[in-house]
Amino acid sequence: MTSTSTPPGLARFNALEEHAALAALLEVCASTAWARRLLAGRPYGGPENLYAESDAAMTDLTAEDLGEAMAGHPPIGRPKPGDPTSAREQRGMAGASEELRAEMLDLNLAYQERFGHVFLICATGRTGEQMRDAVRERIGNPPEREREIVRTELGKINRIRLAKLVEEEAA
Repeated sequence: MTSTSTPPGLARFNALEEHAALAALLEVCASTAWARRLLAGRPYGGPENLYAESDAAMTDLTAEDLGEAMAGHPPIGRPKPGDPTSAREQRGMAGASEELRAEMLDLNLAYQERFGHVFLICATGRTGEQMRDAVRERIGNPPEREREIVRTELGKINRIRLAKLVEEEAA
């Protein structure tokens, strides 16, 4: 692949100093193990190489690594103040009724009590009702099944965030 076909953000990411690249990856996913694995794979010849490495790293995360990754995500319906990424990803809750917001708060708390972590879903493109229905459906899962669903959802989120990173134009 020639440098002209490498997306500008990926070329920039490949050229970053290690500490800056690690910080960029930790913005994508709060798992240190995931970020270090992707950092070790640089330089990437194209986005698909980066995505494949991300998927492989997700598969290898321990329960502790997953916990670290989930800790970087705010509850659905309560994006981190001042964080445009979580606000954008949770846009489906932006116009939700007070009733739906209250229901999501209750469901988030029940989910967190049951599983010990935030309800994690790839919220991009989903409505508030779809997210509510998903938590209702998943709250009855056995913990082992839910952990694998979380791993899959986190992988989807990471791919979306990595795509934004690699396609980003120079500021």
